[in-house]
Amino acid sequence: MSNRWKYAIAWLAIFAIVVAAAAIVVVPVWLIQPFAPQTQKDLQISFLFRSWSPVLTIIATLACGLLSAYVWVNSRRRIGKILVFIPLFVVLLFTWFARQNHFEWMFNPLAKTSFAPASQADFVADHDMVLAVEIDGDAAAYPVRQMAYHHIVQDVVGGTPITTTY
Repeated sequence: MSNRWKYAIAWLAIFAIVVAAAAIVVVPVWLIQPFAPQTQKDLQISFLFRSWSPVLTIIATLACGLLSAYVWVNSRRRIGKILVFIPLFVVLLFTWFARQNHFEWMFNPLAKTSFAPASQADFVADHDMVLAVEIDGDAAAYPVRQMAYHHIVQDVVGGTPITTTY
């Protein structure tokens, strides 16, 4: 096999590695989105990919690095030597992203919460579902529409600190 074919195959392999690294990181983000329906199979795939992505992206980074070194050494043109850094950077980016908890980014708690009496809560419609808590005659309601995104509220109701989740 000629060096030209080996060079072309190395570039194809680099491209395939970038696509694979992207897929193993992006698929869970795509399948588990706020307010999107999810099936049991979607969750299984997402958690399988999520659990394997840290290891597989390290392997992808090493393979892409070796192939990039091969391309660098065998490239006759300067542009080939420069362009090889782009896929390597992309794989490194997905390797970093595989170690982040992007679910926390999607479902983050409110940083500065504020509460309003029911008479002033114009952001809640009469037909909106709420999670309600009553302790010692003091009551609080949390709109499900907001809880579905933020998932957690810490409050004091009837003098008792509570944590409400959805």
